[in-house]
Parts: sequence; C-alpha cells; structure tokens
Amino acid sequence: MRVGYKRVSSVDQNLARQTMDDVDRIFEEKVSGKDTNRAALQEMLAFVRDGDEVVVWSIDRLARDLRDLQSIIQQLNDRGVCISFLSERLTFTGKADDAFSRLQLQMMGALAEFEVNIIRKRQAEGIAKAKAKGVYKGRAKSVSDGKIVALKAKGYKVTEIAEELGINRITVYRALKAS
Repeated sequence: MRVGYKRVSSVDQNLARQTMDDVDRIFEEKVSGKDTNRAALQEMLAFVRDGDEVVVWSIDRLARDLRDLQSIIQQLNDRGVCISFLSERLTFTGKADDAFSRLQLQMMGALAEFEVNIIRKRQAEGIAKAKAKGVYKGRAKSVSDGKIVALKAKGYKVTEIAEELGINRITVYRALKAS
C-alpha cells in the first residue's frame, strides 16, 4: 500500500502544492514540524505495515530536526516500510545500504534544521529591534495585575488565583512581584 504524508506549518497554509499520485491513503496535518508529537504523523506511523511505502513531498515536511528525521526513517525501515521523498528523489528501504542516499539525507536534514534555527534567530533579532524602538510591547495582558492582587488580598492561594482567572501560576507570581 502507498501511503502519503503531507504537512504544512500553520492552518492558513495550503497542502495543495504537495501533490502525490497513486497513493491509497493520505495523512495530512497543519502543525509545526518542530517535534514528532503530531497526530497525523503518529497515526500514519501506526497505520503502515511491512511492505508499505510512505510517500512524502519533501524531507522538511517529515521533520525539521535531523535526529527526528533519522529516527522516523529508521523506525519505518525497521518495520519493513520504505519511504520516498518526491522532491529530493530519495528512497530508503532499509534493505540496501546506499551510502550516497544516506549522505544526501543527512545533508538535507541538516539544512532543514539550520533553516529553522536561522528563522528563529531572525525573529529574535526583529523582536529585539522592535522593542528598542518601542514598537513591540509583547502580547497584551489577558488579566490585569489589579485583579490578581485583589484575589491575593482576599486570601486566595496562587494556584487558586490561576485557576479562577484561567491563567498560568507564573503570571500570578509576576503580578504579585510587580505590585
């Protein structure tokens, strides 16, 4: 059986670009590839059997971390499942030890991981510049510090305040420290 796996990073992105012909079933999701704890990925991994082929549009659609990428491929190959990446024209069966394909996989996986790190660095630099200009203030507070302080004055404990207001305990601690 040929099984497809498609992933984009956010809900507003489109999966249509990742075309796959002659697949029997497709698993799709719109979530970040930063880790392997993704519903459709886990469902696909549980679904495939010995002799199946998993088809993925591109290496970076399967994983954005080299270790995760290698782990997923190894897990599939150990179970007799082959995996093909359409963009890179690479196939891993686990039966043949193709050194060149392994090298390409490691290089492409490392580049995907590098790309994520560069994006994060640029984002942090942009936020720092915006903060320096006074443009970036961060997310607006969902609860005023006054409400937190008032509940504390009434004798509420930190956990009770957090539950009452639907916020994290660290938010309560920060508000109490600032007051």
